[in-house]
Amino acid sequence: MSFIAIEEPLGRGKLKPESSGHPLFRLGFRPFYLLAAAFAAISIPLWLARYFGWASALEHVDLNWHMHEMVFGFALAVIIGFLFTAGRNWTGLWTPRGSHLAALAAVWLAGRAAMLFAPPVAAAIVDVLFLPLAAWPLYRVLRRSGNKRNMFLVGLLALLTAANAAFHLARLGWIPISTVAPIHAAILVIVMIESVIGGRVIPGFTANAIAGLNPVIDPRRDKITIVLTALASLAWMVQVLPPFTASLAFAAACSQALRIAGWKSPYTLKNPLLWILHVSYAWIPLGFVLLAAAALNLVAASAAFHVLTVGSMAGLIIGMITRTALGHTGRPLKAGRWELAMYLLIQLGVVTRFLAAIDVMDLRTHMLACSAVSWSAAFLLYLAIYGRYLSSPRVDGREG
Repeated sequence: MSFIAIEEPLGRGKLKPESSGHPLFRLGFRPFYLLAAAFAAISIPLWLARYFGWASALEHVDLNWHMHEMVFGFALAVIIGFLFTAGRNWTGLWTPRGSHLAALAAVWLAGRAAMLFAPPVAAAIVDVLFLPLAAWPLYRVLRRSGNKRNMFLVGLLALLTAANAAFHLARLGWIPISTVAPIHAAILVIVMIESVIGGRVIPGFTANAIAGLNPVIDPRRDKITIVLTALASLAWMVQVLPPFTASLAFAAACSQALRIAGWKSPYTLKNPLLWILHVSYAWIPLGFVLLAAAALNLVAASAAFHVLTVGSMAGLIIGMITRTALGHTGRPLKAGRWELAMYLLIQLGVVTRFLAAIDVMDLRTHMLACSAVSWSAAFLLYLAIYGRYLSSPRVDGREG
């Protein structure tokens, strides 16, 4: 069973009664993809403006804000929108829509505003509310339908909630840990989600799109890959002996690389909707090689985590929010020049952000600026092209 069905348009028709209400709130991907893209486009320039001293009035926009908002603001909005849409497909039951979906989107927005303007305690309370409120309806539809296969995702959302709470407690000085540790934990949990979902959908999408191509799917190797990735992530978080952490991270990188090698990525180069997923997933093994090097103090941890976030996380996000938006608004699954531009901009963004992290040739400032422009341009393009798709009814008249 695939993780999420991407439906091809079946022609125009009348909307079903279940699809009444404003199109923006008919299915989870619509408001959350739109909000996430808008937030992504403005948040990085805002952070760099403060970083370079151009926006000193925004006292809450500091490194903690930047780390937190990229994970618990941007990435989680996409994850929740995706899971609400997938949950509808898995179970045949409605995930939040209409006023319920609008209320959840409002809670997410309140969290972003609180993180910018509210005192830390108030910001923590408002921000932490979103994930439990969003995870509960997903848990209910999975339980009602008996869909045990995907119930682990609710557990991962619970881990992300715990990491978010730990971040706020550390930020307030109420627990003696660095605020960086919960952010790293959350990023690694998201990598686990990517590893599971990627193993389900990327080979399937590839086989469906390219006639006669049979990507290699080895369930035993997949399980080993997931276990090694989880163990390497845990070792990094608990700070065990550096050589042991480095060994696990390198083993996870090798296993991830072997996994994707079987997916026959070179055959996807003529199909941007496919290659963006393959290329983005390929940043995971590279990220774990860098994590191994960081454990041995050979590179900065920032290099590894920016490869995992800008490379794999944002790359997979831009690939999936275009693909799922096309399919679930009744449009053909075909990337045009604007999608290609988005994909290339994200790849340019990760390369330049990595170069900034290792400060190649003392060009850190230039590389940061290039990465920020690439990132924001990609998501501004998404808003310009897909904003209309997300806020309009399906072109084929079906629900969603």
